[in-house]
Amino acid sequence: MEDLIPAMADALRELSAGAVLQPLRTVLPVSEHGGFLGVMPACGRALGAKLVTFYPQNKDIHTHHAMILLFRPETGEPLAVMDGRLITEMRTAAVSAVATRLLARADPKVLTILGSGVQARSHLEALRLVREFTEVRVWSPRNAESFAREFRVLAATSPEEAARGADVIVVATAATTPVLRGEWLAPGAHINAVGATRPNWRELDDEVLRRATIYVESREAALKESGDVIAAGKEPIEIGEVIAGKQRGRTSVDQITLFKSVGVAAEDVAAADLVYQKKSRS
Repeated sequence: MEDLIPAMADALRELSAGAVLQPLRTVLPVSEHGGFLGVMPACGRALGAKLVTFYPQNKDIHTHHAMILLFRPETGEPLAVMDGRLITEMRTAAVSAVATRLLARADPKVLTILGSGVQARSHLEALRLVREFTEVRVWSPRNAESFAREFRVLAATSPEEAARGADVIVVATAATTPVLRGEWLAPGAHINAVGATRPNWRELDDEVLRRATIYVESREAALKESGDVIAAGKEPIEIGEVIAGKQRGRTSVDQITLFKSVGVAAEDVAAADLVYQKKSRS
């Protein structure tokens, strides 16, 4: 994760600068089984594509599975095929860590995580690398208590109890209707929202969107794929532009900032290339 966070910052800066060619994700509904297949190519420093499945109703196996293919940009030769599930899990949290480092207040005390799955675990690891927290709370409809015991954090009985007074909030659930409400937000809160990546799904209510300055990985992708960004009705700011110094991040201690992530191919290909380069040198 220590290597991945700066690699994701580079990838997002290059994406916003136009140095990465990345079409919108193609999503094929697998309606019979309630799943989706996504195709995500990108070409920047590295050339590749991720094939990812999302089956939100899976219970005893992961909801996301993926394969990433890398090719030599100069010749098109295949270089590697690798499992993409762990890369997806880690790069999502690493990107949230990039946003948190840029947008969260410098002195947060309370981290709240809504959700208790792989993204909750990954975000707990990543965000602790960019900010120090004195209290961590978790809420989940099913597994908050076991998550809290495993990671020695506090289990909340409701999303409201978890969110009130929090400085940084991660929304990492499978919700398709709002689970975080703006009336619960403390002044100066920063939110990383990584779910609800379909245009008709929401995880944030209208008040969150009204109060927050919204940042995204790709303006084009977010306005096409994120029900929350579409509902907000205002132009989001690309986080890569903030990294490059072309847009401002936090401007006051009371400002509420929201990083809404849909996950983009530039992140996956850059993360896979990081793995490939390290493996090649070993």
